[in-house]
Amino acid sequence: MLKLSNIKVPAATGSGELPAFVAKLLGIPRKDIKSLTILKRSVDARHKNDVCFVYSVVITADNEAEIIAAKGAAVSLYVPPETYQFPYAELKAELNTDFSFVVVGAGPAGLFAALCLAEAGIPCILLERGRPVEDRTLDVEQFWNTGKLSERSNVQFGEGGAGTFSDGKLTTGIDDKRIAFVLRKLAEFGAPEDILYLAKPHIGTDKLRAVVISMRQALLKLGCDIRFGHKLDGLQLEGGILKGIDVTSDEGSYHLQTRHLILAPGNSARDTFEMLERSGVQLSSKNFSVGVRIEHLQKNIDMTQYGKASTLGTLPSSDYKLAVHLKNGRSVYTFCVCPGGRVIASSSEAGQVVINGMSEYARDGKNINGGLLVSVTPDDFDTASPLSGVHFQRELEKAAFFHGGGDYSAPAQLVGDFLAKRPSKKQATVTPTYLPKVRWGNLWDVLPAFVCESIAEALPKMESSVHGFSNQDAVLTAVETRSSSPVRIDRTDYQAAGIQGLYPCGEGSGYAGGIMSAAVDGIRAAEALCASLL
Repeated sequence: MLKLSNIKVPAATGSGELPAFVAKLLGIPRKDIKSLTILKRSVDARHKNDVCFVYSVVITADNEAEIIAAKGAAVSLYVPPETYQFPYAELKAELNTDFSFVVVGAGPAGLFAALCLAEAGIPCILLERGRPVEDRTLDVEQFWNTGKLSERSNVQFGEGGAGTFSDGKLTTGIDDKRIAFVLRKLAEFGAPEDILYLAKPHIGTDKLRAVVISMRQALLKLGCDIRFGHKLDGLQLEGGILKGIDVTSDEGSYHLQTRHLILAPGNSARDTFEMLERSGVQLSSKNFSVGVRIEHLQKNIDMTQYGKASTLGTLPSSDYKLAVHLKNGRSVYTFCVCPGGRVIASSSEAGQVVINGMSEYARDGKNINGGLLVSVTPDDFDTASPLSGVHFQRELEKAAFFHGGGDYSAPAQLVGDFLAKRPSKKQATVTPTYLPKVRWGNLWDVLPAFVCESIAEALPKMESSVHGFSNQDAVLTAVETRSSSPVRIDRTDYQAAGIQGLYPCGEGSGYAGGIMSAAVDGIRAAEALCASLL
């Protein structure tokens, strides 16, 4: 097998022409290429008159030795990378247990922790406070269409976690051997095969829901006991050792004996954080970010990013990633950009407005939206409580609910009006996608002054990187507060500080940010649990 890297294919050339393009590059007949596998594909749009796809591929071909001799450093023998396997896959411990192995939370961290444990011969009880994704989807759509919120089944709570209603991004800033393992598993469960090679892979909310169902079916076949509508309500600790948990459900409350609990609560499980604090679990307040969603016409951002190539129909919907550091010491950055997507209502508590972004796999909507967030630190809070960030979030969400009119409409403003500090009266060229609806006004009345001042200073700076970003017709919608957890559950070697048998992990525990890093953290928690059994 031969590996070729940095193959530049003009944007006008479809992917179906790649084998012929590679054959021509190598100077061999097309029929001599017996197989071709894409390792990586990205888009190079640095030169707007020469936008191209960039590939790394592996081929099998006739006369491979001759090709290497003729092409030299441009071609090399392919050595497959070492693949990660869960190191306790053959554990299958003989466990004389009068207690259960429990995973709390069916988001990425919890699902992958449960999967690894089950494949190691330790099927667990998986507790999820929300509903199965099929029912959850109906609850969410009802909320968007009518404003009727279910506090136990919504964008934040339910099977698949908050990422189920997102763009399904699989990018991450971490470098970990488990990433390829997660991608392979997702593909096995029905995610598009292109997640294995795209530089910026995503599943999309529509396909991600089907993947979650496939994971559930696999866990059930492996012997897991999945309990929807069952919420962790208390810990029983003796001398710093976990002995059991209390659970509530529609059928009533009950106790589970367990000495091994993987806790993957998600970053909106505020009542869980409060319970942990009451139980004496060590928590810390941490940095996070708050802000708005900014919404543009997708075609305008495509033209900025791709130039005339945006009209070819071969390129994916474009995105952006922007960050600026301000004189006041704060950072303003874009987060979870959703090409061809929409802004969604993401509340989980009554009387509070929270927003996020979501795209389907095709990313074919008219608008692009992204979080426009301002860094927040514990110094911004009134108290030193580890839950002070939670209180800060709630106050912003209550303000957004009030200024939105009290019916889960979201306050919104045009960028031009925001920069001029005048209320907006109606939309311009960009139609807001938020449901139930937006209420036009002045976000300077909704958000803290430091948030508005930081966004106002950042917008012109970001304009210099992406022309049209601060277009006066772009829509700002408030408030986005759930980009990451405001709380960290302190841990040592994956066990909660000072508590044996409690393994906090994932985004809600303060150790991840997004689907991939949360899944990896869940796997690492499962590894730590298995190691403790040896």
